[in-house]
Amino acid sequence: MKMHSLRRQKGAEVVEFAITSALLFLILFAIIEFSVALFDKATLTNAGREGARTGILFRPSPRDMVSEDTAIRQAIDNYAADYLISLGGVATMTTDIQRTDLSGNGVFDAGDELTVNITYPYQFLILPGFIGTFGGALDLSSTIVMRAE
Repeated sequence: MKMHSLRRQKGAEVVEFAITSALLFLILFAIIEFSVALFDKATLTNAGREGARTGILFRPSPRDMVSEDTAIRQAIDNYAADYLISLGGVATMTTDIQRTDLSGNGVFDAGDELTVNITYPYQFLILPGFIGTFGGALDLSSTIVMRAE
């Protein structure tokens, strides 16, 4: 009687493992995906800080805003290229630079604010098909405000 009962349950462990392992791997990959997204968010924040630091440095008047904006974007792109996790190729970010003249003298000088806003469309690395069904791409953004020296 016992032998007959054991023979009927012979494949039960395999079925149970298949059901539980699918859920386990889904949770594991979701943790990895969330961790990479958080790392990319921190990287964008640091890239924005690097760009803003480049833009607030003291320069004698008259300041060339076009070349400064180019230097800010270059600092952001260099930092992002070194540290951003992007398996889909080169990261395509949108960088917006704004200056606020707090002193009211019409010139960007000490005490004025520089705002750097970066938007990055995060590409899911591990679960793109599954996560894409729940909303598609995720836009990560970072806004940094610093005062000029």
